[in-house]
Formats: sequence, structure tokens, C-alpha cells
Amino acid sequence: MRFDVITLLPELVEAVTKSGVTGRAADRGLIELHCWNPRNYSHDVHRTVDDRPYGGGPGMLMKADCLLDAIRDARKNAPEEAKVVYLSPQGKTFNQQLARQISDQQGLILLCGRYEGIDERVVALEVDEEWSLGDYVLSGGELGAMVVIDAVTRLLPSVLGHKDSAEQDSFTENLLDCEHYTRPEVVEELQVPAVLKSGDHKAIERWRRKQSIGRTYTRRPDLLFKENIELSKDDQILLDEYLKENR
Repeated sequence: MRFDVITLLPELVEAVTKSGVTGRAADRGLIELHCWNPRNYSHDVHRTVDDRPYGGGPGMLMKADCLLDAIRDARKNAPEEAKVVYLSPQGKTFNQQLARQISDQQGLILLCGRYEGIDERVVALEVDEEWSLGDYVLSGGELGAMVVIDAVTRLLPSVLGHKDSAEQDSFTENLLDCEHYTRPEVVEELQVPAVLKSGDHKAIERWRRKQSIGRTYTRRPDLLFKENIELSKDDQILLDEYLKENR
């Protein structure tokens, strides 16, 4: 998959391909990252990319001309289906469902704002969607772009070491992941749940499902209720058991 990022800080974004899951994916040619710096499209000797907003107010805005040229060059080089996504506090919240949708495509163009934002005409002319990481403000879109790249990359075929790893992550079914344990069996008198040592795979699967549903219900009920998700009869039984066991 190809990621194109419009950014004034390409060295920051490029760090996402230097280590970890995304670094290994880049080394294996499973993803490509290309950064487009709007300063290279500035039309004056000072390479100016920002100016004062009309109507007054604090801060500076990124200018339309250099952003439009950078985006259009990125479009020419990106797969035809690649969307232009502006990382913005006004956007819809980026989540696992969006990551999964994008992972089925061949490319994505991410636009990173800086200063007080960008000229709105860029959004009108070239932006397909706006995404936000959440209800807070960052200094720019670069960290958001890196989050998107990481979240999408781990869903691509052959990226993770085990084919089921991504399928068992939190939020795959709007559920949180269950808790996990490794050796030693006892840590400061806290023991690994007996079922996980039983060798009974059906019992283990049932226990993990119960923990996942119970954790979601108690920690993030919004994941269930905002989508009006109705639990199956079997899942409701597991939830009832979990709530009794964790009174």
C-alpha cells in the first residue's frame, strides 16, 4: 500500500517507517511512504507557506496555492482510488472501522495542517474526507498521519507475524480485547487464571469472549450502545456471568 503525506515536517512523518511493525512492513515493500513538502511549491524566494487570515485573528494559515500544487502532484503519483484525507479537529473520529476500510485500498493521501489550519478553499477543492483522532488539538496533523499509517498497516496481509493477530485486536467487533498473561505463572501472589492453563481450547475461547464482552460493557459501554449493538443470547449469558463474577 502507498501512503502519500502532505507535510511541512517530512522528517517527523518518515520516522514511522524506521522501526516497529511499520518499519518492517516498509523494509519488506509492503508499504511505501512518500512525503510532499508544501515549501517546495512556494512561489516566492522566502518559500512562504503561511499568511495572516482574512478578518483578523491570532495565528497564521497555510496558503492555498502551495497546498493545492502539492496535493495535485501527490494525486498524479498515487493510485487512482486514493482519497485525500485532511487530519482536522473538525473531522469524523478515526476508528478501527475506518482503518479496515482503507486497508482494502491501494493508496491514501494524508494532508497535515500546521499553524491555525489551512485555507478552507483547499478543503473545498481537493479534500475528500476529514478525520480526527479525538476531541483535542495537536500542533499539526503529522502525529495523526502516523497513527493512521500504523493502524492501517497492521491490517495489511502478511504484515503481522500471526494471521490472527489483527483479527483479535480490540475494536475488531466493537469489543475490547480480553486480558492476556505470560510466564511466570505467579507474579506477587497474582496467578494466571486456571482456565488458560487447562489446555481446553473451547473453554479458553469461551473465557476470552466473556472477558472481552464484560470489559467492553464495564469500561467502554459506548462501543456497544452507540451502534445499538444487540448481544446474542450466548453473549448475554457470558455478560451476566462476568458481572456476577466481578461484583
